[in-house]
Amino acid sequence: MDERALEARRLSLEGSSNIGVFARCTEEYVLVCPSPRAVVHKLEQRLGVKVVEITLGSSVVVGSLACANSSGIVLTRFASDEEVAMLERATGCAVQRLHDRMTACGNIVLANDHGALVHPELSDTSIELIEETLGVRVVRGTVGGLFTVGMAAVATNEGALVHPRATSSEVSLVEDVLKVPADVGTVNFGSSLVGAGIIANTKGYLAGSDTTGFELGRIERALKFVE
Repeated sequence: MDERALEARRLSLEGSSNIGVFARCTEEYVLVCPSPRAVVHKLEQRLGVKVVEITLGSSVVVGSLACANSSGIVLTRFASDEEVAMLERATGCAVQRLHDRMTACGNIVLANDHGALVHPELSDTSIELIEETLGVRVVRGTVGGLFTVGMAAVATNEGALVHPRATSSEVSLVEDVLKVPADVGTVNFGSSLVGAGIIANTKGYLAGSDTTGFELGRIERALKFVE
């Protein structure tokens, strides 16, 4: 993959290669912290979505504070009424705040349109809210031994890439819950937290600016952009 092709697939947000911390993507939109026009254009072109620039609880770490799929959005309890209303208008989706001691929804939930895997200690009440809002079955589990499953994996409606130390039983659980094939890999020159370094849907993906060509190839195979 030549340098031009590499750069087309890579991005930084807020000066960081951990782009999944600052953005959350579905099939129709991407929630992202306020960004330069060139970044917004790249998100639109690579992901084929509407870009919604927003903060959550006045914070730019939007990807960590929101989980979403085509049916709905679940936010940190610190999101303001104004932020919730803006997301409802911009996406047309159901938007709910998670009133749980764990506030980083994007870190603790791995979801697509088929299912959701969540932090093993998430309360029954929180699981019910996620099921209702996202319209999917929710199961507790780990990825690579980590409870922060949203940071340890990234998933679309076609495939998933998970932490390189994920066990076979964890990979099988991801595949069963999300109804897609899964593979292991890294991002950003060896980072195991692939959910923190990739934003993706079935139309495209972007990886952190430190991601190597080899890692991009692995990402594309796992997410079914190439066979």
